[in-house]
Amino acid sequence: MPGVLAILPAYASIEDPVAELRAACLDAVSWLGREVTVLADDQGTRIAAHLLDVTDQAHDEPSYLVVANGSATRTEKAPGHFDARAEAFDRELGHSLRAGRPDVDAVLADELWASVGALSAMRELSPLGPAQVDYDAAPFGVQYWVMRWTGTQ
Repeated sequence: MPGVLAILPAYASIEDPVAELRAACLDAVSWLGREVTVLADDQGTRIAAHLLDVTDQAHDEPSYLVVANGSATRTEKAPGHFDARAEAFDRELGHSLRAGRPDVDAVLADELWASVGALSAMRELSPLGPAQVDYDAAPFGVQYWVMRWTGTQ
């Protein structure tokens, strides 16, 4: 789940540039259980609180909501401007997330403006099954994913 402020109503505008992303986030959060542990930085925690407040969670079992995002350097107009390493970084990170085994180079993530701190805590949740990917795009030069995992026994 990405921690993009544009999801919050306070950042709404006449034109909604993240409608598809917001819809994927709301759908994924409604899939969670009622007892949710949030793994996120401060901004991600704000996003998570909003999404949890505006959705009804579907199940009784405990769940985790992990808020992070890939690089913010995919284009010249991206917040961190263009970095040629961003696409490969996001491809590798996305692959590890899809496999349920998040693996990230924290130094490179920092250089590419990726918000991935919560992913280290997510590794403790393993084993995770393969992800269901609800959203995978880089609007505004920032890589966002919305994914769901179930634990494996």
